[in-house]
Amino acid sequence: MGTIRERDNRIDVICQHNRDRTIMPIKIRLTDEYGERQTYMITAYKDLSGGDYTLPNGVAVRGHIRTFECKIAVFGTERLIRIIYNSDENQWRLVGAQ
Repeated sequence: MGTIRERDNRIDVICQHNRDRTIMPIKIRLTDEYGERQTYMITAYKDLSGGDYTLPNGVAVRGHIRTFECKIAVFGTERLIRIIYNSDENQWRLVGAQ
C-alpha cells in the first residue's frame, strides 16, 4: 500500500449493516500516491466506537461517528488501519495506517 494522499482521505467501503445496528466493514478502496485505485479485503476488524448510551429521558442513542480498527492484507503482509464512518455525512475516511 503506497502513501495515502493527505488532502483527501475519503475512501470507498463495502460494508454490512446489521439489524442490531452494528456495521461490519468488508472491503475498502482508496487512491494511492500515484492516483491508482487500490482495493483491499478486510480480514478482521474491531469496532472502537463504544456502545449506546441512554439520555435522561430514557432514549437509547449512539454517536454519529463510528471508528473501526481493521486488518488488511497488502502483498502478503498484514497491515493495521483505522477508518471512521460519519453517519451525518454518510462518508468513510481513512484516519491511520501502520
